[in-house]
Amino acid sequence: MNSEFDITKLTDHLFRREAGKMVAVLTRIFGTENLDISEDVVQDTFMSALQIWALKGIPDNPSGWLFRVAKNKAIDVLRKNRFSQHFDFSDPEKTLLQSEYTLTTVIEKLWRDDEIQDDLLRMMFACCHPDISEENQITLMLKSLCGFSSSEIAKAFLTSEDTVSKRLYRTKNIFRERKIKPEFPEPGQIKNRTEVVLRTIYLIFNEGYNATHTSNIIRKDLLEQSMYLCGLLVDNPVTALPEVFAAKALMCFHSARINGRLSDEGEIILLAQQDRSKWDQDLIRQGNDLMNQAAFGDRISTYHVEAAIAYEHCIAGTFEATNWTNILHYYDMLTAMHPSSVILLHRLTVIFKVFGAQRTLEEIESSGFKEEWKKNYLFHSLMGDIYSTTLPEISASHYDQASRMTQSEAEKKLLLRKKEALENRN
Repeated sequence: MNSEFDITKLTDHLFRREAGKMVAVLTRIFGTENLDISEDVVQDTFMSALQIWALKGIPDNPSGWLFRVAKNKAIDVLRKNRFSQHFDFSDPEKTLLQSEYTLTTVIEKLWRDDEIQDDLLRMMFACCHPDISEENQITLMLKSLCGFSSSEIAKAFLTSEDTVSKRLYRTKNIFRERKIKPEFPEPGQIKNRTEVVLRTIYLIFNEGYNATHTSNIIRKDLLEQSMYLCGLLVDNPVTALPEVFAAKALMCFHSARINGRLSDEGEIILLAQQDRSKWDQDLIRQGNDLMNQAAFGDRISTYHVEAAIAYEHCIAGTFEATNWTNILHYYDMLTAMHPSSVILLHRLTVIFKVFGAQRTLEEIESSGFKEEWKKNYLFHSLMGDIYSTTLPEISASHYDQASRMTQSEAEKKLLLRKKEALENRN
């Protein structure tokens, strides 16, 4: 008999991986105006799994079991609401759902693997409809298609759960009022809408690569989920744009190094001390192949440049062999393309590697982002590194400030180790 803990852990993992697929298919059946019903069916399905698996054990094919139960629940909902005003059966695609003779056959077809993938992709674009604000697009995708809780979204956006709830309510109202269909946009809209989808996927990836509010700094479930979603964009000829290939390559390069980032105790290992034999060479080769596929069109995206930076780290046999000059060149390109405070802050760390402390301090003073950087724990961590060999007291104060600003326990432990190293040095 499986333990209750194992079952809960498995269902949580499956919810991340499968809930979006289920919501996408159910929304095609019920319509986006009934998104709440689709989400309720998914929740009921997972509650059934928790109860039944606790009694009978985990089935051999858990995902197949979930899809079958969701499919049967969808049929029950349609039967109960056949003559209600909830569903619009006038749509040619849904007419056959009204007849008992064709209902089961149509539902079975909709749950085929190829149909599920296309539905998920169409639903991602529905979430990114131009009448929905960008922040609401991302919020809805994270909640409905990616299994994020309102609490997790709130922390990712540095906002309140109440704000997230209001965003979701407003967005679902737009769906209800306008009956937006899950479908691919017109050819002229594909690029802009794909960029929003891709940005959301990369947000999920970043939360998995460097989780901000859990005890585990790496969340492989989110890495796998974002890689899967990006793969849908890569594999579909409509969305296989250069920046999509570049984004997938970037994810491969980052994912390749995760096994070297943490010790057995879950503590962060700095890049200079990582065991590079633990890096996944297959993922690095896959990323390189994707970068070659990304080399078409007349535009270089930020994903191309970020992937080039990640690739430089991947091909360096040792930390000392890292070509920091090349990396600084790529950061200069990124700065020209998108001069954000975060990109410029990461560029500072490379300037420190290439030119040392004095040049870095000069860059900080001449930048217009200094006050904004002071609100970021990474800036104080960098300042701690800059002063570590010359002014240990100032260095320690910056490490303390960084520790107060980060929510990550792993980051706090790393900063404490750096501070202890200062004391041991003196």
